[in-house]
Amino acid sequence: MATGTAVDVVMPQMGVSVSEGTVTKWNKQVGDQIEADETLLEISTDKVDTEVPSPASGVVSEILVEEGATVEVGTVLARIGGEAGAAAPAPAPAPEPVAQPAEPVSQAEPVVEPEPAAQAQPSENGKSFVSPVVARIASEHGIDPAQVPGTGTGGRVTKKDIQAYLESGPPAAQAPEPQAPAVAPVVAPQPVAASAPAPAGSSTQPLGVGEQLEPMSAMRRGIAEHMRRSLDTSAHVTSAIEVDMSKVVALRGKLKKEYESAYGVNPTYLAFIARATVETLREYPWINGELRGDQIVTRSYVNLGIAVELADGKGLIVPVLKNVEGLNLLGIARGVTDLAQRARDKKLLPDDVQGGTFTITNPGGYGTFHGTPVISQPQAAILGTYAVVKRPWVVQDEHGQDVIAIRPIMNLTLTYDHRLVDGALAGRFLRDLRQKLESWGESEY
Repeated sequence: MATGTAVDVVMPQMGVSVSEGTVTKWNKQVGDQIEADETLLEISTDKVDTEVPSPASGVVSEILVEEGATVEVGTVLARIGGEAGAAAPAPAPAPEPVAQPAEPVSQAEPVVEPEPAAQAQPSENGKSFVSPVVARIASEHGIDPAQVPGTGTGGRVTKKDIQAYLESGPPAAQAPEPQAPAVAPVVAPQPVAASAPAPAGSSTQPLGVGEQLEPMSAMRRGIAEHMRRSLDTSAHVTSAIEVDMSKVVALRGKLKKEYESAYGVNPTYLAFIARATVETLREYPWINGELRGDQIVTRSYVNLGIAVELADGKGLIVPVLKNVEGLNLLGIARGVTDLAQRARDKKLLPDDVQGGTFTITNPGGYGTFHGTPVISQPQAAILGTYAVVKRPWVVQDEHGQDVIAIRPIMNLTLTYDHRLVDGALAGRFLRDLRQKLESWGESEY
């Protein structure tokens, strides 16, 4: 029941590196009754999409942030209970004008006063206090955050601001430099400024016939930034190998009914490949490692990332199954099923998508037979699994003679960071992984 005291619903802290989130959907509207822990809204960050439960039972009295708006962590999104508008905060900008008249320097120079105020902004508008995400992007691209116009609270530079700055390039303040020579200021600068075309993909470029704009979600922006950063960071190389999946297909057929009836789990090909991959990674610590500066990090554990498609291909998330080296086939099948389901139900937390040491992506479910996945930073490699296709295959009969038979064949690819992993090492890894899959015995699950 609603009380006279309003309960604030704030943008939650979804991880150390997450400083803002986007409201994607309100499940309740003003005047609707809601119970504690019932889903009130859905939010999207560059890490994960998730649902925000109501902190109290009552009536939704206010919705303060519209769908599609991106706000900082801690921002009040809505209020439960109380009277609508009663708890609205009083405007706080009033103290700022009081501080300005404290400088009675001279009434004869009113034009000089705005300049110090503008110069003082960078130290007062919060630009020196940027989020870890903004600081990392700025560092990678050699940008001083103080030079980026901020649209956040108090002029703070947000991730969206620095991404827009990178897409549009430095401000046009650099244009006056060519006008400095007094040789021919009338002829040279004017044609350049008039004929300069808008950059391709710029938001100022007019739409053509049949085109329409669609806003990019916070998750899509995060994917775009991460993929671009990965290609800029790692030296990507992809190797591929063909695997005869006959024994895996036979064993899966035998276990499928048992696993589904006893445990409610479908033992997919992905579970078999994940189990064999983890065993192979024990022998190849660099492929499960990472580069940190000029140091190589190796690990005694495997945190396996599994790429999961969301929203009909408009979203991708990589939840992480922790310490997979201690799981058998059933444990991995259960873990993969749980992560995929929670990802699609928007029940993942930021910790569920962090800490991966190696990733598997499975586009083969749609029939693809080859690809070149992008490495998930700061990992050293990613394995791609593809469709199981029946193909003519050369095998040996009981007499040791080569014959052609029909076999279920799967292509596997390993995209690796050539700064750490050489082609020969990647080739041996794929060879050993194939050997494990082709010789799979019942005692190995």
